Amino acid sequence: MRPLQSSLMPPYTGVGSLRAATYNIHKGVRGIGPRKRLEIHNLGLAVEALDADLVFLQEVRLFHTREARRFDRTSFGWPEQGQAEFLAPQGYEAAYRTNAVTRWGEHGNALLARWPLGEVGHHDVSDHRFEQRGLLHVPVVWNGSTVHAVVVHFGLAHRSRVRQVQQLARFLEAEVPADAMLMVAGDFNDWGERLDAPMAELGLTRALAPGSGRIAGATFPSLAPVFALDRFYLRGLACRSTMVPRGLSWARMSDHLPLVAEFEPA
Repeated sequence: MRPLQSSLMPPYTGVGSLRAATYNIHKGVRGIGPRKRLEIHNLGLAVEALDADLVFLQEVRLFHTREARRFDRTSFGWPEQGQAEFLAPQGYEAAYRTNAVTRWGEHGNALLARWPLGEVGHHDVSDHRFEQRGLLHVPVVWNGSTVHAVVVHFGLAHRSRVRQVQQLARFLEAEVPADAMLMVAGDFNDWGERLDAPMAELGLTRALAPGSGRIAGATFPSLAPVFALDRFYLRGLACRSTMVPRGLSWARMSDHLPLVAEFEPA
């Protein structure tokens, strides 16, 4: 793998800003059949290069027995610990909860943070039995204040996503104080750009850097991104900059690119 770009900072780097990234890591594996390759070690370098205070991760594995056996024969091998802990840079805390259980393993959402974490919560928002989905909720103590971080990975059908926004609304009403800073981030699978209005009804504003359009945040597919599936929605925070790292090194690690942004209290 080529070295990752070292200059990943968005143009705005204000003192006291909160830097966050959201990244669907495709379970740390790419390719199919005999061409399948393990990317989790490269993803570890990528997460560290993002230099984010908070990293929202989707499609993360705690274990997968078949993949572990397959890649035990490779030079680096399948990590002994769960992928969330493996990807956490030194000094970060990791929170993980399972969304989906499969024949050989499972996968879910994770949050990595260089700030202290509160009690980790999880809420099932599966809309039907063919897609297991969940919300990971983690309060983060940042500069003496609490930011509520919610990691999401919504369904493939628009009607499912609308119902999952409704489930998110009920969850936030029950679990997050109305005046608290809130960041909901992840892979929304919103191909048609139709979720901004339902999210706005919850008081959540999509994070767009001043002067930038939605296409600037395109993250999928990673080789030639045209869809902005990976997003931040905010309450009590303002977005100051966004960026998406590009290039072949980033494109090979996952079918998504990460979205990186900087925020300040609104």
